Amino acid sequence: MEDFDERYRAVSSRDERFDGMFFTAVRTTRIYCRPSCPATTPLARNVEFHRTAAAAEAAGFRACRRCRPDSSPGSPEWDVRADAVGRAVRLVRDGVVEREGVPGLAQRLGYSERHLNRMITQELGVGPLALAQSQRARTARLLVETTDMPMSDVAFAAGFASVRQFNDAFQRAYDRSPREMRRRGAGGSAAGECLRLRLALRRPFDADALGGFLADHAVPGLEVGEGRRFARVLSLPHGSAVAELVLHDDHVSCRVQLQDPRDLTAAVARLRHLLDLDADPVAIDRALGGEEGGAGDGGASDGGAGDLGALVQERPGLRVPGTVDAFETAVRTVVGQQVSVSGARTVIGRLVAASGETVELPLAQELGLTHAFPTASALAAVDPETLPMPRSRGRTVVALARAVDVGDLVLDGGVDRDAVSRALLAVPGIGPWTVGYVRMRGLGDPDVLLETDLVLRRILHARGTTDADVRRWAPWRSYAGMHLWTEHLARQALTTTRGSRA
Repeated sequence: MEDFDERYRAVSSRDERFDGMFFTAVRTTRIYCRPSCPATTPLARNVEFHRTAAAAEAAGFRACRRCRPDSSPGSPEWDVRADAVGRAVRLVRDGVVEREGVPGLAQRLGYSERHLNRMITQELGVGPLALAQSQRARTARLLVETTDMPMSDVAFAAGFASVRQFNDAFQRAYDRSPREMRRRGAGGSAAGECLRLRLALRRPFDADALGGFLADHAVPGLEVGEGRRFARVLSLPHGSAVAELVLHDDHVSCRVQLQDPRDLTAAVARLRHLLDLDADPVAIDRALGGEEGGAGDGGASDGGAGDLGALVQERPGLRVPGTVDAFETAVRTVVGQQVSVSGARTVIGRLVAASGETVELPLAQELGLTHAFPTASALAAVDPETLPMPRSRGRTVVALARAVDVGDLVLDGGVDRDAVSRALLAVPGIGPWTVGYVRMRGLGDPDVLLETDLVLRRILHARGTTDADVRRWAPWRSYAGMHLWTEHLARQALTTTRGSRA
C-alpha cells in the first residue's frame, strides 16, 4: 500500500492484516504504532507513514507501549521479493550484519557497500545498519523481558558493540531504560534456561495443516511432532539450539534454549521462515480463490478447473512450510527422491545419527532430541558408498555437500534464486523437481508449482487445469500446489479410513 489515503483507511479501521507492512507515526506525540493500534485514530494531518520500524525510529519516533509495533509480524514483501533489497532484508533479519557487518552483507550480495546503502536507503528511508540497529533493540527487549541475564550480557548477545550503545538505542526506541523495562515486566528465566516467546502472525492461520505436515516429515532424533506441537534442533552461527513450538490460531508459543544467546535473532528469523509466519494469507487466498469468490468474500465456488475457491474456503490461511536451513532441505529433498515420506524419514534419521553433532541441552533431553543435522563439511567427508541409500543418490548428497562446503554453492536467504537453480542443476543427480522443491521450501519462493511432480500432474490433469489457469495463480503458485497436495492427502486419508472400517 503506497497511497496515503489507503493507508489511513486501514489505520482508521484498525485492520490488523496490515500490521508489519507499514507503521503509523504521529508527529504530535512522536510515537509510532502498528495499523491496528486500539488507541484513538490520529488526525490525518498529524500522521506520516514508514515502511519499517527502523525508518520510524530514525525519524525520531518511539514505539507505542500499547500496541507494541516492534513485535508485529514481518512484512511479507521481503519474503516474496527476489531483488537485491529483498535479499538484503532477509539477511539482516538473520543477523548477518551483527556477525559480518555491512561490508560482509555487501560482499554476500555482490555489491559495493556504498551502492548497497544507496539502494536500501532509497527504498526504505534508512540503510542496512539502521535496520540492524532496530532489530538489535527488538532482540534486546526480548532478552530484557524474558530473562534475568545481566544487562551487559544482554547488550552483547543482541549484537551491540558496547553497553552504552545498547542503552542509547533502547532509550531511543522505547523511551525507557532497559532496567525500567525489566522492573515493569514479570521477570524472566536465568541465563541458559529456556526463553518463552510469542511469535506473531497474520490470520487466518491453518495451524492443523501446518502442524500435521511438520509432524509427518519429522526426522527421529532431529525433530518430533504431534498435532499442533513441533520441536526440533537448530544449527545456528554460534552453536546449537532447541525450539519447541505450539501452533495456535492467532500466534505461536515458543520455548527455545540456546547454547549461545547471540543466536536469538537468527533462531527467531529461521523459525518464522519454517512456519511461513510473515505471509499475507488474505492476499494469497483472494488471488487463488478469485477476486469475486475468494475466501475473504465468503462466496468461493470451485466451478472451474482453475478455480481454487472451494479449497481456499475449506483451508483459509494455508501456509507453505519453510525450513530452518536451506542446505538441510536440499539434502533431505535429494534423499526423498522417489521414496515414501516414512522411508525418507528413516534414511535421514540414520544419516543424522551417524554424522550429526550430538546435542546435550536439557530441553533436547526433555523432548527426546539427540542430534543436529550434519554440516556440509561433515557430509562432504563421508564415503558415498557407506550412505544408507542407492549409490548414485549417495554420490549426489556428497557432491552437494562439497559444493556448499567449498563455497561454490551458497544456500541462504540472500541468494539469487535463479543463480542457485542453475548451480543445483549442475550437480549430477539433481533435476528440475529437486530444484523447484528447494526453491519453494528452502529459499521461500512463493511462485513455484512442481508440475514435474507425478502426483501433482495427475491432480492437475484430473481437474482439467490449463496453462492459463496456472499462470493466473502467479505469484502464489507455491500455495496453489500446497492446496492441491493437501486436498489430495485428505482424500487419501478418508479413503483409507473408510476401507479400514469396511
